[in-house]
Amino acid sequence: MNRKEFIQNGLLGCIGWLAGSRKLNAQKLDLETKSANGFNMKFSGEFNIFKQAVGTGIVEQLEWGYDQGIRAWESTWLLKRTEDERRLIKKTLDRLGMEFGQFVGTMSFDEVTFAGRNTSVRDRVLAEAKAAVEVAKQMETKYIHNVLGLADPKLPWDFQMANAIELLKRIAEVYEPHGLVMVMEPMNHKINHPGMFLHRVSQAYAMAKAVDSPSVKILFDVYHVQIEEGNIIPNLDYAWDEIAYMQIGDTPGRKEPGTGEINYKNVLQHVHDKGYRGFLGMEHGISGSGKEGDLAAIAAYRAIDPTQ
Repeated sequence: MNRKEFIQNGLLGCIGWLAGSRKLNAQKLDLETKSANGFNMKFSGEFNIFKQAVGTGIVEQLEWGYDQGIRAWESTWLLKRTEDERRLIKKTLDRLGMEFGQFVGTMSFDEVTFAGRNTSVRDRVLAEAKAAVEVAKQMETKYIHNVLGLADPKLPWDFQMANAIELLKRIAEVYEPHGLVMVMEPMNHKINHPGMFLHRVSQAYAMAKAVDSPSVKILFDVYHVQIEEGNIIPNLDYAWDEIAYMQIGDTPGRKEPGTGEINYKNVLQHVHDKGYRGFLGMEHGISGSGKEGDLAAIAAYRAIDPTQ
């Protein structure tokens, strides 16, 4: 090879290397930009879901979630935290520019609450629902998730429905002046919550219609709906005008999207196309181990995030 060819080949190699380097840097920048800009949908983290990557510290979990592009958070067990912990959560969310979604105001998985006629139990449930108002104001959220408890095997079904609707109306009277929304969640009977009163989307829809209040709506947990009745997209469409909140988990296993049978890419594109821009709670475990498992779950969310 003569000197001229050597120089030409060297220049071509250098140009090729620069092009490849720029491509890699562009890909890296694109990933960083996606992370910085967040997701198209409002995926909402939950405490301890990503503890493999960052531990259980409040600030560390929120910061790690933000670094991955998550811009919202929820906390089912918020009321079990101390006042200082709640203040720290809110302060960190404000610093990061993140929104806060649902927390549970009243919950029972072993007692007849909304469906029954025990006056003392119903009064206690109402008091718990009322007490959640101040916490919602503190967190600057309007979503309070109140669990409807067990069914009452001693009462005919229609009487149970009437009892639940009456208590829901009383809660609506409390929440409406504050602009708050109680969300009620149908939970599957077949695997996780046998005996619960509210277990079908159609049942929740009928109660929301009967209450007829902007303060009583449905929490549509895709995991529970798939197990209990399937037909996810038609159920979404049937109940659309009463759905105020959504949660995610794949089945079987209740892990991140892509680990089970639900076509989350299609489901989320559908709700995005219908105009839903609300919270999508990450209500599941992580299938992988270590930090790599948590990062793989984030990648799974990137894969199902709807297009504009």
